[in-house]
Amino acid sequence: MNDALLAEARAWAADDPDNQTRADLEKLLATAETGDQAALDDLADRFAGTLEFGTAGLRGALGAGPNRMNRVVVTRAAAGLAAYLKACGAGPGDQVVIGYDARYNSDVFARDTAEIMTGAGLAAVTLPEPLPTPLLAFAIRHLGCVAGVMVTASHNPPQDNGYKVYLGDGSQIVPPADAEIAAQIAAVGKIADLPRGDTGSVLGEEIVAAYLDSVVGLVGDGPRDLVTVYTPLHGVGGDTVATALTRAGFPAPLTVPQQAEPDPDFPTVAFPNPEEPGAMDLAMALAAESGADLVVANDPDADRCAAAIADPHGWRMLRGDEVGAILADHLLGAGKQGVYATSIVSSSLLGRLAEAAGQEYAETLTGFKWIGRIAGLAFGYEEALGYCVDPEHVKDKDGVSALLLLCEVAAAAKARGETLTDILDRIATQHGLHATDQLSVRVTDLAEIGAAMQRLRETPPTTLGGLAVERIEDLTEGSEVLPPTDGLRYRLAEGARVIVRPSGTEPKVKCYLEVVVPVEPGGGDGAVDAARISAAGRLDALRDDIKAAAGL
Repeated sequence: MNDALLAEARAWAADDPDNQTRADLEKLLATAETGDQAALDDLADRFAGTLEFGTAGLRGALGAGPNRMNRVVVTRAAAGLAAYLKACGAGPGDQVVIGYDARYNSDVFARDTAEIMTGAGLAAVTLPEPLPTPLLAFAIRHLGCVAGVMVTASHNPPQDNGYKVYLGDGSQIVPPADAEIAAQIAAVGKIADLPRGDTGSVLGEEIVAAYLDSVVGLVGDGPRDLVTVYTPLHGVGGDTVATALTRAGFPAPLTVPQQAEPDPDFPTVAFPNPEEPGAMDLAMALAAESGADLVVANDPDADRCAAAIADPHGWRMLRGDEVGAILADHLLGAGKQGVYATSIVSSSLLGRLAEAAGQEYAETLTGFKWIGRIAGLAFGYEEALGYCVDPEHVKDKDGVSALLLLCEVAAAAKARGETLTDILDRIATQHGLHATDQLSVRVTDLAEIGAAMQRLRETPPTTLGGLAVERIEDLTEGSEVLPPTDGLRYRLAEGARVIVRPSGTEPKVKCYLEVVVPVEPGGGDGAVDAARISAAGRLDALRDDIKAAAGL
């Protein structure tokens, strides 16, 4: 087995066009050839299968080998995508637009993609600099492209990079396109034999201006008195967000200086994800010092938006479901017509808000590749801080436009003498307090994920958090409205719900919890506070019970 592994690694090194990854692999090979077990284990992991398209396309750690992100894997992916597009009828003159973030090798992977596209007879156009992912999604339809590629690992750790593919409708790939592209990738021979063209053309700043026009056009002429603290978390959102806010008439945000510039090492955070503990600490500290009204943040590729508000106990992060409810309430109140959609792991509150306003509601599987494809979409969101507030221009989550709209809501509330907490309290009084939380368990051995799911299927719980399990849905079976996926949904008494699924992008098991607590009519602020206290206890009980049932 070692001989076969070493031979495979030597063949990879011979075909690797990148001097750095080839040298790193050759050094590892030399150590492995001495029988060093750690080096052999490292090689085995690098060649243990091939990165495949998942929820977010290709994503993985940088390094040599088919199970890593590198120029060989990216070149093969680009060639497979080009072959797929041509098989679907694309030809000379049809454009593929390419964007990239500021991670290590993102610009290199973008250049390789452009050269493969032009070598295949397609036209490649590249964004002018590292820019937000939603700007790439916007550019696809704005320019009439047949596809788009964004080189980004979004909020993954610094050692990762990724490759997100969109088709000409501006939506991320879904089955069967992902399998068809994967088949074309598998058919690619030696990358040295692939025809390469030039890098195509580089777009000018007019594409950024067009995107900003669409974003700024979302907000009206209301109040603009709002002091915001903003962080791009060392990502690419900074300039775009600052320009959008000032063009819309808001004061320039107070940007966290330690996190203002793109930095692929993400030095101030353990994980560059605003959901992770500690990621927003610098922003909330600056808000406390400056007397800000609102903290807003993007993840490194700016397709997600996070927010924090002040309460009597200090600054706290808003959950994605809370921001989703605030934005939906605003859009419904403004009379925006269409389908209001969210993923099955997000709060059921959106359904109640839409029903009360006479609008259609829809649920999808996790991921904006599903939400963005809903016909007649007016607003879509998922609890993982993703919001689509302008599907006419961006059929994907967009952290820039969501941030701007949230600032509009906060400024209008401030002018009325209210806060975002007051909006949430009003919603809870009208529709019941929908409280959500998540149990996310990172594993070192992927087999633990399968074992947890099997345990839940073989020994299903009958109660969770003291609430009876009224129905169990195995999501692998699919339904009339949902395609099959690995997951379990528990519908509990009193409107509570638990969903368990493996993460599509990280080695985690995720459990999504929701409880619904009625708010006593006429009880005022005290009634909402009492409901929140009750909900917190119920969520704690749910978390403990599902963790025990899954053996996590």
